[in-house]
Amino acid sequence: MDDWDARIRPAGDRAMLITLDDPRPVQRLASALRVHAIAGVQDVLPAAETVLVTLHAVSYGVQVRRELLALLDRLDQEPPQPDSADVSRGTAPVEGCAEDIVEIPVRYDGADLPEVARLLDLSVADVIAAHTGTLWRCAFVGFAPGFGYLTSPDGRLTVPRRDRARTAIPPGAVALAGGYSAVYPRGTPGGWQLIGRTELRMWAVERDPPALVRAGSAIRFVEATEE
Repeated sequence: MDDWDARIRPAGDRAMLITLDDPRPVQRLASALRVHAIAGVQDVLPAAETVLVTLHAVSYGVQVRRELLALLDRLDQEPPQPDSADVSRGTAPVEGCAEDIVEIPVRYDGADLPEVARLLDLSVADVIAAHTGTLWRCAFVGFAPGFGYLTSPDGRLTVPRRDRARTAIPPGAVALAGGYSAVYPRGTPGGWQLIGRTELRMWAVERDPPALVRAGSAIRFVEATEE
């Protein structure tokens, strides 16, 4: 049994930071908090190896910590469920809501697509088939507004970052690196392997919510056809 008490640390007087080993238990905990809401919890913010739990008020601290410990202990004894959902700001539990899948059309013409195929010992067509045939899950959002780190159940498209980062990557670039896929929401430097591009805007301040993809979102890439 893990020492869960040592993994829960205060983050100010109205938040707790739970440190875990890797993204998989992070997603399990965030998913469990979505399904089994704890009274007093305002928000659940997953990252790569941590989950930040914010509270409505300081007075909830002791009870929330107690329930978090019980939940972590229960998850430690249960087998993981496949492709569990995740939560973050704006994704509080809603009873009876069916999950929506965000479809992202992609033109698979990225500069690194042949290199990705070589690294994976696949054909370019096989890489595209694997990317479009996977139901991706946004584990967390970071790096830039709207930049979602997407995970796959089997990790079969895991490739390293480029040896040298590019100084400029255009918005809408679809990429792979370190077991994740992502869509660059704006022009920025970056070191991920570029496999395609989409016309969808991942972040738009005039949209509500601004982010097209949030932690917990299910994403399916669809190969775009030439017009």
